[in-house]
Amino acid sequence: MYRSNTCGELRLSDASKQVTLAGWVQTVRKFGAITFVDLRDRYGITQLLFGEDLNKQLEENPLGREFVLQATGTVQERTNKNPQIPTGDIEIIITSFKVLNKSAVPPFTIQDETDGGDDLRMKYRFLDLRRNAVKKNLELRYSVNRAARNYLHSNGFIDIETPFLIKSTPEGARDFVVPSRMNPGQFYALPQSPQTFKQLLMVSGYDRYYQIVKCFRDEDLRADRQPEFTQIDCEMCFVEQEDILSMFEGMVKSIFKEVKNIDYTETVQRMTWEDAMWQYGNDKPDIRFGMSLLNLKKPSSVYVNKEDQAALVNGADFKVFDEAETVLAIAVPGCSEYSRKQTDELTEWVKRPQIGMKGLVFIKANTDGTYKSSVDKFYSEEKLKAIADAAGAQKGDLVLILAGNEERTRKAISELRLEMGKRLGLRKDNEYKLLWVLDFPLFEYDEEGNRWVARHHPFTSPKPSDIDTMISNNPAISNAAEYLKHPYANIKANAYDMVLNGNEIGGGSIRIYQRELQEKMFEALGMDKEEQQHKFGFLLGAFEYGAPPHGGIAFGFDRLCSILGGSESIRDFIAFPKNNSGRDVMIDAPATIDQKQFDELQIKLDLK
Repeated sequence: MYRSNTCGELRLSDASKQVTLAGWVQTVRKFGAITFVDLRDRYGITQLLFGEDLNKQLEENPLGREFVLQATGTVQERTNKNPQIPTGDIEIIITSFKVLNKSAVPPFTIQDETDGGDDLRMKYRFLDLRRNAVKKNLELRYSVNRAARNYLHSNGFIDIETPFLIKSTPEGARDFVVPSRMNPGQFYALPQSPQTFKQLLMVSGYDRYYQIVKCFRDEDLRADRQPEFTQIDCEMCFVEQEDILSMFEGMVKSIFKEVKNIDYTETVQRMTWEDAMWQYGNDKPDIRFGMSLLNLKKPSSVYVNKEDQAALVNGADFKVFDEAETVLAIAVPGCSEYSRKQTDELTEWVKRPQIGMKGLVFIKANTDGTYKSSVDKFYSEEKLKAIADAAGAQKGDLVLILAGNEERTRKAISELRLEMGKRLGLRKDNEYKLLWVLDFPLFEYDEEGNRWVARHHPFTSPKPSDIDTMISNNPAISNAAEYLKHPYANIKANAYDMVLNGNEIGGGSIRIYQRELQEKMFEALGMDKEEQQHKFGFLLGAFEYGAPPHGGIAFGFDRLCSILGGSESIRDFIAFPKNNSGRDVMIDAPATIDQKQFDELQIKLDLK
């Protein structure tokens, strides 16, 4: 037996016990004739005291950082206690020890505040995983996994595995493909999700399915993306949208309670996609704070003030506003005292390439009731007040206004709102706000291809009230100028996204389950009958054998963990992540393969 106890287990109540510990040497501290060693394992740290006799052995064969050590001794109360660790009241008086394995000098310090940069730590990820900060992340990931499984099991769901080697049906991101040696010239694909399999399981009668499953997408990476990622994938049959929302609100609340000890008792807010875009400029708004948008060119029923807002900015001979497709404003609380330097810095912030605006207009709603602006030579103080009032500004607030192309400006004002929320401390890590976003458009128009594309995926059902519109209309578009007039432009999807603190953590839909409607959906996406049969004949055929109404949802497991762990990057919660180039620098993958393997696969490599 290598150990009787772990390094995080012993307490003052264990005094006088004979114990054996095993772990890694964290630090070695010599004090004259005695030596203190902090021994670490997954469970914690315990201080070991080596007396004069053993100290001589240590002088002849010194211990180093990360040596693997087994030590036996007696638990005693510690003289200089350490309240920072759970074992800080005790130490072990060592009577014998054995070095189980030596260690080279680590390339960085194995501690929370390490001196290793990202690249170095990823190269030696097996060492980085020893750090307590990383260990806590993986423990949280396990806790979220366990909480989700416990909830789903208690609600009658069954965990069913689906294949990793499937057929390529690229509709969104690029597939990762795998050549088949036994079928030369043919390829498997790695699944972007188990979508069609879980629908087939509903056809098979397994009415509550789930999987915590790996998925794969060959797409450009960033902090919240990896080429392989994990989903909590769920499907139910004989359900409507309300059943799904209720079930999975319960799951997320259960995870909050089990993992964070948070009782999320408030009602989860719901918002249509259209309202989210009008009020916040994006379809995953962070509702921990206000600062909703005002569109000064296109009044919306969203706003309480329904006057002609365009009249507030037009006609003042200010071409930036007059010629803009859209003019959007937010009222930032308590910032009317911003200096010229601060407003200039914000102007430079929105001019950055990733934001893409040409400038910024501001109005100060001063606490003394006056109004000052960067464009006050064009607008009277009365007009400035009217604009500020329309934006919901109070005394002491700062109104920020962007103008230009509608899509770019909406994205920019959305990013500016989030940035100001961050600067003002309104996006608090310890505050969690859930939101359902509903009623997405079923289709998006692809200008380059002059065709409809599915906003979610091609298995999403339209709202029941829009099914007849979809079936009775031809999806073809004669030219790009006509797409907004097409009936398909107004069809709503029976789909829903769950948003947490401005991050989409889950998305799903009620599925199409009738062959006629699914064929119409494929037709709208430009697939003829032959292509439909080639790509999805198995699913269309299954719909002829009593397919039940069904729907589901998939949660981004890595992202949910990162939010609960207070990190912006999902990489922190994955044991062996890829870098932003999709490489595993630890094992140096992807890598070339032997010519023999190419020959077996009957593949010729042609690099140009």
